[in-house]
Amino acid sequence: MAFEDKTLVCKDCGKEFIFSAGEQEFYAEKGFENEPVRCRDCRDKRRRNRDGEHRQMFTVTCAECGKETEVPFEPKNDRPVYCRDCFGKHRPARSREAAQF
Repeated sequence: MAFEDKTLVCKDCGKEFIFSAGEQEFYAEKGFENEPVRCRDCRDKRRRNRDGEHRQMFTVTCAECGKETEVPFEPKNDRPVYCRDCFGKHRPARSREAAQF
C-alpha cells in the first residue's frame, strides 16, 4: 500500500501539520487505526504535562456510591464517573485478573 503525506489540523492549537508517509506506514505496522489529532509540539507538551506533577484534577461525585473523589480528566455529562473502588467493580473481569498479579 502506497502512502502519501497528508496535511492535518491540530485539535489543540489549530495549526496544520504533516502526517508523513513514513509515519502512516509506522501507524499501519503497529495496527493504529486513528490518525494523530495533535501536532508534534502539542503531543510533546501534553506528554510533559502528563508525566510531570502539574496535572489538573476535577472533583466529582461517584455515580455508584455517591462519594466525592477527584479524577484527572474533565467528566462529560453523558458518562458516569466512579471513585477508585467502584471503578474497579466496573472493569472487565480480564482487567481485574491482570491487576491482581
